[in-house]
Amino acid sequence: MDANLRLWRAEGQSFLQRFLLWADALDPLLLLTSSTRQAFLLSLSSVHPDTEKIIPVMFRPPAFLPITLPLVIVSSAQHRAKHSFFSQFVFHTYTTAFTLVNGNGTPKAQEYSVHQKQILLGLGAISYSACVGALPLMFVNRYALKSSLMQLVVRKLLPAPLFGVTSAFTVAMVRSPEFDNGIEVMDRHGKVIGVSKKAGEKAVMETALSRAVLFGTTFFLPEVLMYCVQRARLVKNPRGLSPVRMFVIMSVLAGMLPVSFSMFPQCGEIKRADLEPEILASTEETEFFYNRGI
Repeated sequence: MDANLRLWRAEGQSFLQRFLLWADALDPLLLLTSSTRQAFLLSLSSVHPDTEKIIPVMFRPPAFLPITLPLVIVSSAQHRAKHSFFSQFVFHTYTTAFTLVNGNGTPKAQEYSVHQKQILLGLGAISYSACVGALPLMFVNRYALKSSLMQLVVRKLLPAPLFGVTSAFTVAMVRSPEFDNGIEVMDRHGKVIGVSKKAGEKAVMETALSRAVLFGTTFFLPEVLMYCVQRARLVKNPRGLSPVRMFVIMSVLAGMLPVSFSMFPQCGEIKRADLEPEILASTEETEFFYNRGI
């Protein structure tokens, strides 16, 4: 078992433990240092726990906030379908690439050209998600639906569930080979005892759900907070609403990142009864573990 997974297994049993670890590991300043007194944080943020390879800088967890923040702000502010499609295409391109880099390696990757398949599935998911996100604006603009209710629904209420669902969809698509080929499962001593499709399904579904919560909340909560700010007239100058909005989005995204990453253990556990018979036939162990990915 990789040293990072051992750390997650030992120190990440509860949500609070995982949250505190992620709060430190997501620090963008880790991108600027090659040595630190807390070497384990540098390892958690830069070494892939499944392949043990160094993760490219822009796809490391500490880079997620600095890169996605401007993409979220731009995507939430678009009122034209064409611009909305482009901004969401860029947004989903980065988050999908991040998912691909931080997912599980597949044991049959070379034999079945899994990486090429993941890239094709990812491109399809990105295009589909961008189209789905821009469709309501295209519908409203095309048919000149300017009623206050329609504008409220399309511009304020729909983006949150759409971004949540499409973010989960891109995760499921780009990591779908983990359904087909399975991922490695280990015993309590860290020894790989087999490859399980059921563990792969569990890992992908947990990650997809956490991503839906992350971006669903990030697009919904700022709208609620900004509505309260405007109703209470806390900002007198209308020009001051834009920087306040950016600050609110940044605060929500920064807070939700460790929360969403901590929803499920990084070193996931799967019950013996949930594994395939061929794996159970080779061992008497009762505890099995896997890398969930991000």
